Amino acid sequence: MIPRVARGFDARRARRDFPVLAQKVHGRPLTYLDSAATSLAPWSVIEAVRHFDVAQRSNIHRGLHYLSERATAAYEEARTKVQRFLGAGDAREIVFVRGTTEAINLVANSFGHARLSAGDEIVISGLEHHSNIVPWQLICERVGARLCVAPVDDAGDLCWDDLERLIGPRTRLVAIAQVSNALGTVNPIARVVELAHARGVPVLVDGAQAAPHLPVDVRALDCDFYAVSGHKMYGPTGIGALYGKAEWLEALPPFQGGGDMILSVSFEKTIYNRIPFKFEAGTPNIAGAIGLGAAVDYLEQAGRAEVAAHEGALVDRAARALGSMPGVRLVGAPRERACVVSFLVEGVHPHDVGTILDQEGVAVRTGHHCAQPLLARLGLDATARASFGLYNTEEDIEHLLHGLERVKEMFHV
Repeated sequence: MIPRVARGFDARRARRDFPVLAQKVHGRPLTYLDSAATSLAPWSVIEAVRHFDVAQRSNIHRGLHYLSERATAAYEEARTKVQRFLGAGDAREIVFVRGTTEAINLVANSFGHARLSAGDEIVISGLEHHSNIVPWQLICERVGARLCVAPVDDAGDLCWDDLERLIGPRTRLVAIAQVSNALGTVNPIARVVELAHARGVPVLVDGAQAAPHLPVDVRALDCDFYAVSGHKMYGPTGIGALYGKAEWLEALPPFQGGGDMILSVSFEKTIYNRIPFKFEAGTPNIAGAIGLGAAVDYLEQAGRAEVAAHEGALVDRAARALGSMPGVRLVGAPRERACVVSFLVEGVHPHDVGTILDQEGVAVRTGHHCAQPLLARLGLDATARASFGLYNTEEDIEHLLHGLERVKEMFHV
């Protein structure tokens, strides 16, 4: 459960750490409510990336000179930070990738190549982001497997009985988001893993929306894979991490070939490197990984339970305010919600809502949020979505409500 009483966290003080928030948009103070798409970066992350370029810039793992050794140490230190942040038992279980999308593609291709055949099944939910749908469709088409979808109800909650029915003798993997990016639904991941493991099925968790907002412990969850994106957790873009249990990473073939993922190469045979390097072909985003490590430091110092409590209180307040506002309809009413509130204004297209809010200095996301099947299930093409980060305050909610009054005024709602 998400804590709902914020204690010990000062969002107003934290705002000073995020330079983007100091600017004005269309002459108004910026109200940033789009963290589910990309969160802002604090000075500590910006400076960590800058420091690499200024003082450490070199390639890793391959050089014996001073800069290479410093860069390698900083890169591997970041891996250890992510390991601790996710609760993994070993740094070898953390693979650096470009983000959650690449992490899921890695598992889909490696797992699919090794473990899927015609007639096998992959189970996902109706809440998924496109990045947890399309990779499975691609691998299923390639090998003749089938994608099975556990439906959601009108409130936006997973239909448990249907999920239980779908996990059968041909199921080879369950892939599911911990938190929906479109509705904020928090799925009962520990329960999903327990159900799947009781039937001998591994579980991949899309943690892109969960890791920045909720305490995560992959060993407590007992999931087999867990994917995160740096740019959603106050880190740089183009970096993320895949946690995989060591036994799975050892067993699966590499996703890509190239430098650093090998021990030796001849024209006759290649011997792959040990994990996690087996899955990190070529020169990685070194600066990004170091920046992700700094973002992890920032979240740890802020206090993850305190941040969850602060954001939980904001989400509750925003949902109540929007739900009681004449002419505004809240989309979804999940039993447990984190970080996201989606809504509609009667008679106004969400794109128009977003455009007018932008003129008021309020940044929200509008569209299908890369979750078209979910919106189609709810009979919608698009929504407006406000999503929260640790730097948001009650004043931001007031600015959103004020902006929506302006929308209603312009469209005579």
